[in-house]
Amino acid sequence: MGRREQLTIDERELISRELSKNRSARFIAKALGRHHSTIAREIDRNGGEKVYRAVDAQVRCDALRARPKERKLVASPTLHDAVNAGLAEKWSPKQISERLATDHPDDESMRVSHETIYECLYLQARGELRTQLTVTLRKGRTRRVNRSRTTVARGRIVDMVNISERPKDAEDRAVPGFWEGNLILGKGNRSQIATLVERATRFVMLVRIPYDRNAEKVAYLLARKMETLPDFMKKSVTWDQGKEMARHAKFTVATGMPVYFCDPHSPWQRGSNENTVSVGGSPTRVDRPG
Repeated sequence: MGRREQLTIDERELISRELSKNRSARFIAKALGRHHSTIAREIDRNGGEKVYRAVDAQVRCDALRARPKERKLVASPTLHDAVNAGLAEKWSPKQISERLATDHPDDESMRVSHETIYECLYLQARGELRTQLTVTLRKGRTRRVNRSRTTVARGRIVDMVNISERPKDAEDRAVPGFWEGNLILGKGNRSQIATLVERATRFVMLVRIPYDRNAEKVAYLLARKMETLPDFMKKSVTWDQGKEMARHAKFTVATGMPVYFCDPHSPWQRGSNENTVSVGGSPTRVDRPG
């Protein structure tokens, strides 16, 4: 029998729920169809029965899996040159990825996802790729932030892109896919929900952020929610300067959606979100978390 895949976020959420009911690792393993030792190790490595949290366990798992290795665009000069040629033509990473699949249908070595291209552009820009950042991302932002640096420096979120650089298509609300987001805190700041309002349709999505508003967790959960949308609905997100969005680059790498930040103390720049989600607002449709 082949080795089972790693636990999924849904399985981890079930573990968390069952632990809150004082279920044993053997009981949970049987419910998931897993070996009890797998569940026991999962619980132990994430703090034990009393502190186990599904999202925290998933974030830890993702971080451990991201082991340093030679990137595909570095390992293959031919693929690197093909991507660079697309950047020079001002194609987006997604256009480049699709074009490569069309031009090289029988050559798996000439395939690269748009997420991989975005990751190289944002986090690992080197040599020729660095010279193409401006024309590809259309933001004039070429500086790379080293992973060893703190995300928030001198009270500011690193590499914020101001709302003034948001595409003009977002202004007249004629084209869907431009979102406005905010974080609503519960009583005593003990709970929080991220709200996302689409500017053209006023469609609302609510994303529960359990236990705390750690920026790593917020980026992960927002990206996971965006995965449920069709591509034409994923153009950008506008947010205030709350530190919960400090990992905006990670969110962009995962979704391909740039994040634009409002000016300080300017809630009207996210008017759709403020008016729709605030008390007394009446959203047309709300997609509540499961």
